[in-house]
Amino acid sequence: MRLLAATARSRGALRRVGVAALVAAAVPLLGACGGVHYAISVSAASARVEEAKAVGAEQLAPYEYYFAKEHLEQAQIEAAAASYSDAANFAEEAETYANKAIELAQSARRTRP
Repeated sequence: MRLLAATARSRGALRRVGVAALVAAAVPLLGACGGVHYAISVSAASARVEEAKAVGAEQLAPYEYYFAKEHLEQAQIEAAAASYSDAANFAEEAETYANKAIELAQSARRTRP
């Protein structure tokens, strides 16, 4: 009976050590998550800003286009300073306004004679 209790205690101790080791290994990776999130956000925003330019948003929706473009540039500046959360926020805002620019440019093209 004592042997069984000792075995159960050692398994519990091993589990706690295993969980602690897993947490310790994961903590450094959490810092990289911001960079990954930024990379995904900036990639999507960049593609949308390029698409906005391709559909003529520079002339047809200049406010939205340049707002998106400037936010994308600010995202890159923030990322260079390792401020990935701010950079991701700027990139997401850039994507939102690029989408608006695309919609406005396409709408303007449809209504033009």
